[in-house]
Amino acid sequence: MERRQTICLVDDDQEILGLLSDYLKQHGFVVSCAESGTALMDMLRHSQPDLIVLDVMMPGQDGFVVCREVRKQWQIPIIFLSALGESMDRVVGLELGADDYMVKPFEPRELLARIRSVLRRKGGAPAPGRFHEKGCLSFAGWRLDRAVRCLHSPCGVMVNLSGAEYRLLMAFLRNPQTVLSRDALMELTQGRSLDAFDRSIDVQVSRLRTRLRDENGEEAGLIKTVRGDGYIWTADVRQDGA
Repeated sequence: MERRQTICLVDDDQEILGLLSDYLKQHGFVVSCAESGTALMDMLRHSQPDLIVLDVMMPGQDGFVVCREVRKQWQIPIIFLSALGESMDRVVGLELGADDYMVKPFEPRELLARIRSVLRRKGGAPAPGRFHEKGCLSFAGWRLDRAVRCLHSPCGVMVNLSGAEYRLLMAFLRNPQTVLSRDALMELTQGRSLDAFDRSIDVQVSRLRTRLRDENGEEAGLIKTVRGDGYIWTADVRQDGA
């Protein structure tokens, strides 16, 4: 029997928790609820859900602080829900490692679609590319072990990647020396089209560049900006054992 996927809803509004919980249960999910960041962290110490839907505006620790604390220990996918709809708020949320960001008010159907999209990406659904899905990839002295999603620098330092960072890196590694537009990267990493004025891909590229620093702390130059067109991965990529 196939395991039902688990969602944790975190919001201080009991009415929203009740409505969303009932809706997601109707669509086959196992749902748990927490009314604060403290309650969420207590729950995570005992078991981890497949995905967290996290409100931003909560008393005490807000969602941004909670996301930062979760990311210190776990790589559970996170979707932010927020009444804060400014571009900068979205940027902050994505920079903290969230996988998606939805603005209130929202349609439950859209949240359901985004949850399913994030979970599909987490499940590692095969994507077209030149490499099979197992084994290690090497580039410019770096080594990515995809079995455990572990990236090692040329100096042997282990670099932790969020789910979004890993998907973006894989999009580049599958398409080296190829200009990828922001629309293409959004489709490859999030399975949806880029919204007008959405700069989330630029934010994620910036975050990935910080992960790919050389031993002197300088950007390794592996991802180049192609003005007006997108980004290009400059290094050769080799599958170990191939």
